[in-house]
Amino acid sequence: VGQEVVKACSGKFHPLYQWFYFDSAESLPKELLPAEELLQPDSRFGAQIAVFGRAIQSRLLDMNCFLVGAGALGCEFLKGFAVMGIACGRGTVSVTDDDTIERSNLSRQFLFRDWNIGQSKSTVAADAARAINPSINIEAMQNRVSPQTENFFNDEFWQALDIVVNALDNVTARLYVDSRCVYFSKPLLESGTLGTKCNTQMVIPHLTENYGASRDPPEKEAPMCTLHSFPHNIDHCLAWARSEFEGMFEQAPAEANVYLEDPVKYVESARSATDSLTKEKVEKVLDCLATNRCSSYEDCLVWARMKFQDYFHDRIAQLVYTFPEDALTSSGTPFWSPPKRFPKPVMFDTSDQAHVMFVRSMANLKAGVYGIATPDWDEAKALALLSRTEIPEFKPKSGVKIETDPNATANRPALSDESVILN
Repeated sequence: VGQEVVKACSGKFHPLYQWFYFDSAESLPKELLPAEELLQPDSRFGAQIAVFGRAIQSRLLDMNCFLVGAGALGCEFLKGFAVMGIACGRGTVSVTDDDTIERSNLSRQFLFRDWNIGQSKSTVAADAARAINPSINIEAMQNRVSPQTENFFNDEFWQALDIVVNALDNVTARLYVDSRCVYFSKPLLESGTLGTKCNTQMVIPHLTENYGASRDPPEKEAPMCTLHSFPHNIDHCLAWARSEFEGMFEQAPAEANVYLEDPVKYVESARSATDSLTKEKVEKVLDCLATNRCSSYEDCLVWARMKFQDYFHDRIAQLVYTFPEDALTSSGTPFWSPPKRFPKPVMFDTSDQAHVMFVRSMANLKAGVYGIATPDWDEAKALALLSRTEIPEFKPKSGVKIETDPNATANRPALSDESVILN
C-alpha cells in the first residue's frame, strides 16, 4: 500500500503524457528507398513500412522466431511481435515456458488475468498475442530449453529459425541458449531485468561477441560481521535469515544423515581432519541428534521459543553490553555511528502476532525435519505452553569477542572439546 501511495504522489512509473523521442538512425536502411517501396496505405503496418520499406516488412512477416520464456519480458516481446507483424505471413513464433501463472505474476506480466492463475504461461501468452493480432502464427510449448530436451528442440528445429529471443530469469539457461545459437549460427536478442534496471545485447553471428563470452563481475557480498551484528538495511536482514534457515533446516539435517549412514566411518574421518569446517560439521550433527533433538511438537515449540530468545534478546543484549551506546572507537569517534544502528533487545510478547508467528513457523519447520506431525494450531494451548517455558536469565559475559572488521575471515571458533563430541 505504501509503495502505491508513493507512486501516486510522485507520478513515478506513470505513462508519459508527452511525445517520446527515440533516436535510432542506425536502424534505418543504409540507402534511400524509392517512394513506391515506402507506400502501403491499406496495410495495418503502413506506418512501419513508411520507415523501413516493404522488403523489411516482408521479412518480418515470414520470420521464424523462437522466444524462450513467457514471463514479464516474454509478455512484452509477444506484444511487440504481434503489433510489428512478426510471423504474420509464412513465419512462426515458437514460445516455450514450463512455468504456470501465479497471482504474484499479475502485477508485471500484463498478458495474464486473474482467471488465468494456474494455467500455462506460454499458452495464455500465445492466446493474448492472437487477440492483439489474429494473423500471427504462434505455437505455445511447455518444454524447458536444456540439454535434457534436445530430443525435442533438435537440430532441425534450430536450423529452421531466423532469430532467437531470450526472456529468461537465470544465467544457466541463458548460457545454454547462447551456446546453441553459437553452434547453429543464429542471431540472439539477449535481455534481462532487475527491478527498474535492464540490459539488452544483440548477438550477431561472426560480427559480435556472444553472451557467454563475457561475465558480469561478482556482486559484492556484505561482510559477515555486518550480517550478524551490524545490519543497516533490509537486504542484510534477508541474507542473515536465509543463512540461518539453510544452516538449521538444510545443512544440519543433511550432515546428520551422513553420520547416520555410517557412524564409524564418519567419526574416523572427523578425527583425522583438522580443518575448522569439519569441526563445524560435527557441531551440527551434535546439535541435530542430541542437543536440540525434538520428539514431539511441544518440544518443537519450546525449541522455537528458545531460539527467539537467543536471536532477538540474548545476542542483542550481549552486543549492547560489549559495545554500549556511548562506546568510542580507538580513534575517539562514536562506535555507533552511521551506517551502524544501535540495537535494542526484544522481549517476547504473546500479544504480538509477529512474535507468535515466528515461533509457530520455526516449530513447524523443526517438526518437518524430524518427521513430527504438525497438529491443528490451537493458539490458546500453544501460548499457555510458551508462557510456562522457563527462560534462563540472561547474564552478560565479559571478554566476548564480537568481530567488527569487515575484512576479517569468517571462521567459526574451534569446539571446546572435540574428543567429547566425537565420542
